Amino acid sequence: MNFLSVESVSKSYGPKKLFDNISFGLNQGQRIALIAKNGAGKSTLLKIITGKEIPDSGNVTFRKDITVTYLDQNPLFDENSTVIEAIYNTGNPALNAVRDYEIALEEFEHNYSEEAQKKLEICTARIDELNAWGMDSKVKEVLQRLKIAFLDKKISMLSGGQKKRVALAKVLIDEPNLLILDEPTNHLDVEMIEWLENYLVSLDLTLLLVTHDRYFLDSVCTEIIEIDNAKLYNYKGNFQYYIEKKAERESIEGSEIDKAKNLYRRELEWVRKMPKARGTKSKSRLNAFEDTKEKAFSGKTETKLELGVKMSRIGGKILEFIHIKKAFGATKIVNDFSYIFKKGEKIGIIGKNGVGKSTFLNMIMNLEKPDSGEIQTGETIVLGYYSQEGLKLNEDKRVIEVVKDIAEFIPLADGSKLSASQLLTKFLFPPDVQYSMVSKLSGGERRRLYLMTILIKNPNFLILDEPTNDLDIVTLSVLEDFLTAFQGCVLIVTHDRYFMDKMVDHLFVFEGEGVVRDFPGNYTEYRDKKDSEDKNSPAPSATIKEEVIKEQKSDSPQISDNKRKLSFKEKFEYEQLEKDIAKLEAEKKRLTDLLSEGTAPANEIAEYSQQIGRVINELDEKSLRWLELSELL
Repeated sequence: MNFLSVESVSKSYGPKKLFDNISFGLNQGQRIALIAKNGAGKSTLLKIITGKEIPDSGNVTFRKDITVTYLDQNPLFDENSTVIEAIYNTGNPALNAVRDYEIALEEFEHNYSEEAQKKLEICTARIDELNAWGMDSKVKEVLQRLKIAFLDKKISMLSGGQKKRVALAKVLIDEPNLLILDEPTNHLDVEMIEWLENYLVSLDLTLLLVTHDRYFLDSVCTEIIEIDNAKLYNYKGNFQYYIEKKAERESIEGSEIDKAKNLYRRELEWVRKMPKARGTKSKSRLNAFEDTKEKAFSGKTETKLELGVKMSRIGGKILEFIHIKKAFGATKIVNDFSYIFKKGEKIGIIGKNGVGKSTFLNMIMNLEKPDSGEIQTGETIVLGYYSQEGLKLNEDKRVIEVVKDIAEFIPLADGSKLSASQLLTKFLFPPDVQYSMVSKLSGGERRRLYLMTILIKNPNFLILDEPTNDLDIVTLSVLEDFLTAFQGCVLIVTHDRYFMDKMVDHLFVFEGEGVVRDFPGNYTEYRDKKDSEDKNSPAPSATIKEEVIKEQKSDSPQISDNKRKLSFKEKFEYEQLEKDIAKLEAEKKRLTDLLSEGTAPANEIAEYSQQIGRVINELDEKSLRWLELSELL
């Protein structure tokens, strides 16, 4: 069943052609990743598909009876609405029914009028009709997993990352037939990304997404489409398959173009010598010559990103942490942390959002002071800090002016110097882009320009805070090669597990409460080790408060690849849950029928409403626990 058809779509901005006459379709159940270089038009294509931009030519058609939801890379909300209002502001009938029921219930509890009672009865019947009683538990699961606990906050008070998570929660809760996601993993920690992978795979939906996260791509998608040189190419396989087939395609195209060029040179000589009187055969050969000419000049000159700036000399003493302590009130960031950096080390930093990773980096940069202890930096160390916030650029400046403000000429590793324009070209900014305004750059191009401004200062100690956000896969590959050959030290915070696995020697694991664990290995090795430790270690005793927190965090089943058998106690619990759920379902139906009849006095109706709320909550909890145990079973 075809859900989406993109037919002969073209789009240009002035002389810059993003894509030309591209076509593809999306059938029910397909999960397709869209990839391309920064500035090639990925986000523009998604906006054309969702009607936010108009193509120069071509058509986009959706199946009429499906719902489509779009996660923008930079989502927009009503800044005056609260988070919960933004999430419930949707066209989903089931979600709207739950919202209307909760509003009606609150109104009825405060006002025992016949009008309020009638409204509650209508809302109850609507939820029954849509079978939407389980929607509330889904909302809770998504909000908990994405750590959205600020439901009453105004949207205007949220950070960019928080807004992105609210937007992601909204599209997930909406339950569309077709989900279109633009960089869904940005601003998520690794735990959230791994949950999102499992969640998307478990849903019966059709998916089109843009992502730079290669592990996420492989887990969620089965096909790849690529925009390259304004054309579209399809690959039915994972990322590694795409790399292999792309290289194969480019090799074949290169060979065909070389043959066409040789033929073109021979035919050009014939055209020049050809007499003015042209017969039918001459016209036919002339038409063939034009086709050959087009083929011969169809190949693009492949300009590759080059990261080859000079690195400052690095001495014996690099960076040393001596009994560092840092806290914000009762929240400990680091507690008595000591470490001596060695030349050439590449260290990854991992931990949940909010544990203090960025604060740790800011202390190295002297943007934050430790509460006690000392951070000593060697005299030869030149720090290069690529922050998560990015470069604050003047939108009215030209791209080349941003670089010239730093230096007119930049020394390279081989001893030569390049002008600002020449270096921009090496960073894939052609002359027409160099003299355009910063406001015209895509998100990925801005991040690439920011990376360039860091590297031209010749650092020998790089601090990279989420360097993979908004960078395309091609740029990430070049950055990985550069960092692999980089002789200085590198400290990386990233949620991109592929990037982390490829780059780091060992990890600083922020475990919370000021504990920083030094782990000798990459992220995948750490996860394997942690899973093994969790499996073999007994569960620690906990206070009642800790148990409540744990229960809240475990409202939904944990999806794990490491299955285990149920214990005798869990089997008994599983069987008891089935009985309890049946009783609760019967009780819910009884209370729903009483509410629907509307013959009881107002005070009894209020009591029934409170009872059904308690029953639904208990039913949700027991159902989620039953699902968790059934997964193990």
